[in-house]
Amino acid sequence: MKYKTMEFEEDALILLDQRKLPERVEYYRAENYEQIIEAISKMVVRGAPAIGATGAYGVYLAALEFQDLSSSELMAQVESAVKEINQARPTAVNLTWATGRMLKLLRSSRYKDRKSLLRILEKEANNIARQDIETNKELASYGEKIIPQNANILTHCNTGALATVDYGTALGVIREAVRRNKNIHVYATETRPRLQGARLTAFELVEENISATLIADSTAGFLMQQDKIDVVVVGADRIAANGDTANKIGTYTLSELARIHNIPFYIAAPRSTIDYQIQMGSAIAIEERGPEEIKVIGRERIAPEGINVYNPAFDITPAENITGIITEAGIVDPPFSLGLAEIRKK
Repeated sequence: MKYKTMEFEEDALILLDQRKLPERVEYYRAENYEQIIEAISKMVVRGAPAIGATGAYGVYLAALEFQDLSSSELMAQVESAVKEINQARPTAVNLTWATGRMLKLLRSSRYKDRKSLLRILEKEANNIARQDIETNKELASYGEKIIPQNANILTHCNTGALATVDYGTALGVIREAVRRNKNIHVYATETRPRLQGARLTAFELVEENISATLIADSTAGFLMQQDKIDVVVVGADRIAANGDTANKIGTYTLSELARIHNIPFYIAAPRSTIDYQIQMGSAIAIEERGPEEIKVIGRERIAPEGINVYNPAFDITPAENITGIITEAGIVDPPFSLGLAEIRKK
C-alpha cells in the first residue's frame, strides 16, 4: 500500500491517523509517551502488531524524556510509563510483548552512558517494527496455501497494512494469494461499531485493486447459506495456549456460522500474539469501550441518550471452531496446545 502506517524520524513517531480514513489522509505526530498512549487508546493506530510497534517506540520516548535522571530514577519512571502504555489497549498481547522486550533491554543496559542507552533502545524499537514486516510476509507465504483458486474469502475487521507496520496478517494472506495470481474475491464485513472493515479494509482493497465486496456484518450467514464463502480468514489480538482466540467483536459469531456450514475458519497472527501464560480464552481480559461508539456513527447520533450500552471490543473464538492458526513458523493444526507449544521452540 502506498501509505505508511508509521514512520519514526527525528525522535517522533508519525502515524497515519486511521480515525480519518477513508475521507482524509492525515498524520498524527507523537513526540512523547503520553501522546503514544493517546494514539493507542483513541485508535489513531490499531491492530495488534501495529499497537505493539507503537508501544515499543513509546518506551524509547519515555527513556528519552527521563534521560537526565539517575539510573534508578530513570528505570522507575520508564516502568511506570510502561504500565500506562500497556493499559491503553489491554487485550492485545503484542503491546505487552513489545514493551516487555524494550524494558528487558533497558534493564540490562541502564548503566551505559545515556547516549549509548538511547541509541540501543531506538535501534530495538526499529527492529521490532522491521521484524513485524518480515514476519507478516513469512506468515502470508504459508497462509496463501490455504486459499484455493477462484475462492470467495470472508474476512472481518482490518488485518492489513494498516493493522501492522506493513503488509498485514489475514489481509496479508489475501494480498499474497493475489500476488501469486490466484483469482479470488473478498467479502469484507463492515465491522461495527467502529467500521474498520468499511473504512479501512475496503480502503486497502480498493487501493490495491483487489476484487472485493463490502457487506453488513449480519450478511455473512446468508452468504454462507448460499454457498458463496469458501474460507474465512481473520486476525487475532491474543491467542491462549490452547488456541482459544480473542479477536474483534463478531469473530465468534462468524466462527459458529462457519462451523455450521462446514467452511474452513483460519486465524492469521504472528507468534507474538500467542500468550503462553494464559491457558484458555476465559482468562483473557476483554476491553470494554465507551457507549458513544455504538450511539454515534461519524457525527450522527443514532441512539437515544438514556439507553444503556454494552460495548466489548473483542470476543473469544473457541479453539474447536478454528481450522488452523497461520503464523510465520507455519500453519498450526489442532490440537493447538501441542502445535502452539512446538512453534514456541522455533
